[in-house]
Order: sequence, then structure tokens, then C-alpha cells
Amino acid sequence: MTLAPAEVGQRQQPVAPLLPLLGPWLRTRRWYAAGAGPAEGLTPVVVDVVRDQAPVLLHAVLRTGGGELYQFLLGLRPELPRWLAGAAIGQVRQGRWSGWTLYEATEDAALMGVLLRHLARGTGGGLRMERATPMPLPVGLVPRPLTADQSNSGVVYGDRLLLKIYRRPEPGPHLEVETLRALTEVRCSRTPRLHGTLLSGDTGLVLGLMEDLLPAEGDGWQAAVRQVADCVDGTCSTVPATGGFTAHARALGTAVAEVHTALAEAFPRVRLTPDDIAREAALMTERLARAVEEVPALDRHRAGITRLYDDYARAGARGCPVLAQRVHGDLHLGQALPTPAGWHLIDFEGEPARPAAERATPQPVLRDVAGMLRSFDYAAQAGLRALRERDLADAPGSRLRRARRAHAWAVRNRRAFIAGYADAGGTDPHCHPLPLRAFEADKAVYEAVYESRHRPDWLPIPLEAVHRLARA
Repeated sequence: MTLAPAEVGQRQQPVAPLLPLLGPWLRTRRWYAAGAGPAEGLTPVVVDVVRDQAPVLLHAVLRTGGGELYQFLLGLRPELPRWLAGAAIGQVRQGRWSGWTLYEATEDAALMGVLLRHLARGTGGGLRMERATPMPLPVGLVPRPLTADQSNSGVVYGDRLLLKIYRRPEPGPHLEVETLRALTEVRCSRTPRLHGTLLSGDTGLVLGLMEDLLPAEGDGWQAAVRQVADCVDGTCSTVPATGGFTAHARALGTAVAEVHTALAEAFPRVRLTPDDIAREAALMTERLARAVEEVPALDRHRAGITRLYDDYARAGARGCPVLAQRVHGDLHLGQALPTPAGWHLIDFEGEPARPAAERATPQPVLRDVAGMLRSFDYAAQAGLRALRERDLADAPGSRLRRARRAHAWAVRNRRAFIAGYADAGGTDPHCHPLPLRAFEADKAVYEAVYESRHRPDWLPIPLEAVHRLARA
């Protein structure tokens, strides 16, 4: 997206005095892309003054010198109240707001109420919401920010709405918006209903969405890790202690199968040709080669995993049918919410490290299944680690017993999830063990790179999975 020089100057006027503060602050944000380089040379792409009196609400999309786009919701006050001290970005030194404090506006309930009313009116050529349903937005709901440390930001309105703000906006059509709109139209009961899409003028950027807030306390990851810790420690009420969570895992498998069925109804399903499967196997092999360069510990398993990918390609050449469709794309326990009405799936953006066009490509549903199987392994190890950190002096015999219980927990819940998925009419993973293992290996390799970059002490978890899958 290129702006004419006059247009750039006009958009810079309100935000120019703020840019020296925003660059250093951006680098401290969870949603700033690791390795994207210094957040310098910020230039405006979108600037909207949503409210022009104190407290001011400013919406902006800025481009870094490296070409990355980032979205900001900014507040400005002559004096910042104590309860907003943690949201402060800095004091403006010049311009119309000289001496005022610039801060993160999603922390300010008053400004988020202003934003909801602005979106409900739907007027103006700046920040607006394109409605997905005819129902009016309830504007009297009390806002609060979501505190989860994620790559996007969220604001909850009462117990009814969730505003999701894409901190790194992309040109439309946006994968998650497109998917949720289709699932809303087919009345999928396992996903939140979409109310609208946030847009800005004619830029073509998709800035966020408004959806139903699901009544869940925590997510599936938190629930699973708590249960793992109890059962590994031998204090849970479930019998046997090494099982636990299996009814939930089975129900989650059913929910995932139902979402896949709804996605197949909303989007075309295709049969992969032998050439398609060969290309997919080649891409997995390329990803493995790149991962080995970054994570040398993967090299000892490279031959075994490569054979697994080759076996998958040969099976495709023999005509073994593989169907592909729109899938979740980044499915794990943290993307599943346990509600009174059962499990619901959220966050349909796919793996953020992969290009948008690749994420939108039809994929075998077993990729989602493999992602959830990996998540059960992770939950078991996370619960085990929590116990080890709590009981630093536990005896070697206790450590071995706990490790075995954690492994048994993962095995039983992986089986329960697969059983629930198959019983609900999904592709039976038991009938396709080879592609399932290949996809699980591909996911574990992805995890190894992620852990090497961000959490090196967690790297043994995916490495153990790669070791197991390379020998299977």
C-alpha cells in the first residue's frame, strides 16, 4: 500500500509528535514480531481521531522501516489517573497534546465504551465495522481488556461481546473473518457467532472483528494442565489417577469433528492428487531441513523423519485417498473453550508463522487432529514441570513415577480424543496412521524451532516427540 506524499503528510499531522514514543514502546509488546528489526522509521498508513476531546481516542496503523504494519489504539489525557499508570507510554513533548500522557487505550474502559458506540453508529469513512448480522450492537456494556499475553489484543464487553484487534493487520479477505462468517452462516454451534469486521476507509486492511463472548472460565489448556498436575501427583479424584480428563478429551474430539463437518459444508472439499501429496511431503522435508539448521539436535532424527515423509508421498502415489478442506490450522488445547454448552473452538487464523495464502489452502483434517495430539503431550509435560518446580527436592523414585503417570495421561487422552472424533463422523484417524504420524512430526518440528527461539528449556518436549515418531 503506497500513499502519495501529500497524503502521508496529512496523516502524519496528528500522530507525528507521538512517533518518538511509539517506536521504543512497540519493541516491548508481545505482538511485536521477533526478529523484525528496530521499530524505527514509523510512518502512518491509517490515522483516525475517534474522539477529539479529553480523553482523546486515536486509532492508527503504522508501518515500520522494515515494512511491517502494526495497529494502535491510543489514549491521551492531560493527567493520567493512577489506575491507568501501567498503560502509560510516555509524555508528549510537542504538538497539540504537548504535556499530555500517551497510553494504551484498550486499558481505559471509558475509551473502549466510546469505541463501541462509534462502531455501533457505523458512520464516517474512517474506522468502521462491516456488520455480519442485522442485530444492533448493545452499546451499554461495561468493557474490560483481556489480560492474556497474545499476538492480538482483546476487549470484552459485559458478558456478551469480544472485540479482537489484529495488531498486525493484513489486507482482506482475512482468513479468520472469512471462516467465522461462513460458520455463522451455517449456524455452527461450536464456534462464536461473528457480528462484524473492523475496517478502515478504503485501505483494504482488516483490522479486527466483533464476535460473541463465550461463557468460559479459562481454556482447555489451563483445565488440562491443572488436571495433569493433580493426577500425576496422585491427588485427583479420577480413577485411575493416570487417566483423568478422558471424558473431556472425548467430548473435545466430537466438537472438533463437528466443526470440520461445518467447515466442509461452508467451503469446498477437494481430493488431493498424488502430485499434491508429493508436493506436500516435499514441503515438509524442506521445513525439516531449515529446522535442522536452526535446531542442530534435530539432525540425529532427520533420516527417520524424512523416511516418514517419503512413505506418506509413496502412499499417495498408490492412490490412498486424502481429502482436504478448510481447517482450523493451529488447533491446540488453548484454542478450545469448555463452556456449559460443551467445547467451542476459537482463533481461526492458522499458524501465524506461515504465509496467509498457505494458511487458506485446503488441508487434510488430520493436520488439526495431529495438532491436538501434540497439545495433549504438551499439557502432560507442563503439568509435570509444574510439580517439579513446586517440589524441588522430590526423590528420584517419585520423579520416575510421576513421569510415567504423565506419559500415561497423554496416551489415554490422545486415544479418547481420537475416539470422540471418529465417533462423531470425522475421518477415523485409526484408518490413516501414516499421514497422521507425518503431520504430527511436521508439527513437532515446528514446535522445536519455536521453543529454540523463545523457550529453550521447553525444547526437550518436541524433541522427544520427534524421536518417538522417527522410530515408529
